[in-house]
Amino acid sequence: MKIAMIGTGYVGLVSGACFAEFGVSVVCIDKDRNKISDLKKGKIPIYEKNLEEIVKKNAENGRLSFSTDYKENIPAADIVFIAVGTPSRHGDGYADLSYVYSAAKEIAENLKGYTVIVDKSTVPVGTARKVKRIIKETNPDADFDVASNPEFLREGSAINDFVRPDRVVLGVETKRAEKLLKELYRPLYIRETPMVITDLESAELIKYASNSFLAVKISFINEIANLCERTGGNIKDISTGMGLDKRIGSKFLHAGPGYGGSCFPKDVSALVKTFHDNGMTGRIVESVIQVNNSQKSKMVAKIELALGGSVYNKKIAVLGLTFKPETDDMRDAPSLTIIPALVSNGALVYAADPEGMEEAAKVLKGVSYENDPYKVCENADGIVLITEWNEYRALNLKKLKKVMKGDVFIDLRNIYSHEIMKNAGFRYFCVGTPEKTQEWD
Repeated sequence: MKIAMIGTGYVGLVSGACFAEFGVSVVCIDKDRNKISDLKKGKIPIYEKNLEEIVKKNAENGRLSFSTDYKENIPAADIVFIAVGTPSRHGDGYADLSYVYSAAKEIAENLKGYTVIVDKSTVPVGTARKVKRIIKETNPDADFDVASNPEFLREGSAINDFVRPDRVVLGVETKRAEKLLKELYRPLYIRETPMVITDLESAELIKYASNSFLAVKISFINEIANLCERTGGNIKDISTGMGLDKRIGSKFLHAGPGYGGSCFPKDVSALVKTFHDNGMTGRIVESVIQVNNSQKSKMVAKIELALGGSVYNKKIAVLGLTFKPETDDMRDAPSLTIIPALVSNGALVYAADPEGMEEAAKVLKGVSYENDPYKVCENADGIVLITEWNEYRALNLKKLKKVMKGDVFIDLRNIYSHEIMKNAGFRYFCVGTPEKTQEWD
């Protein structure tokens, strides 16, 4: 079997490399000549654990290749995946589908023999129908089917998510397309991975509904955390108590500065737009966006309160910039709200991140960067932990306290405990603990 993957971004590159790992012949196609040139040299444009090794191995054994040429590679493909970007449009939050439709047209112009064209990009309901119409209009004689196969990859664990997924969703219209896609995913079927075979529209909605529901859980627990700070509850105990209920589950019940990344903000906004387009109001989903934006702003107020009500002319050491660990992705990261507000209010911000500093420097101004977390904390009035990298989970607190000028540690991910921080000499502030016990006298 031969497949073509249109797009070498996060989804396209990870998916293409993993299909090659399954033994499939894969060509990844991209318009960006520089990116393709780098990939041919083994240079990976994104940080994802184990991806570089898998790309290198499969490129060397001939199962994975890279190209800019549709004409050369599309005719030979049994399945063509569209895995291009669908960023939010400015103004309305709707997914920009121009790259998807452009790819569909170029695919149509080069089809030869029966081919399944698969939407792998996250797209609003109805996109597959539009792709089908474009292909028919462009190439009336084409023998093809269109399918929807949404991805559920988490940045930082994408390889594992691909080879050991919770489920594979296939939106198809014909048994012919279903059979070919099942054959492609046969290695997972052997592992008894559940396969959801459904229609095009349901497959498209499953992705948006899943991500939006997870965003609901995050925003919900953050609201409960804010209530805890006023009433005396402890969010860690509450999250544990809730998570032990099998109907709820423990995942995504961790209080913090709000969600970010490439998926949740974009997908939740797109689902709201879909409601509006159909004359409806998605009240729960809309409130999730409001709560998340508010949560990020609350973190700024928490930092200012911890530092005596003002951050003016105070050195603040920030640990972690990316929206989550094990990625260099800065898209909609809480740090993009928190740090500019601190800088605007006169703080002297120094930051460290194991993988994200290069990307952060492109979007965060007025910040000094340093690799070593202890170096960045020298003479700091306070430390703010924003991203829970493993490197920051077991810091040498005595050493950290010794290099600081102040004694404030603001833990926005609730990694540490009050007792540990008290013993290390810190005044400790976290999320979801009553305000009156946030610091030790």
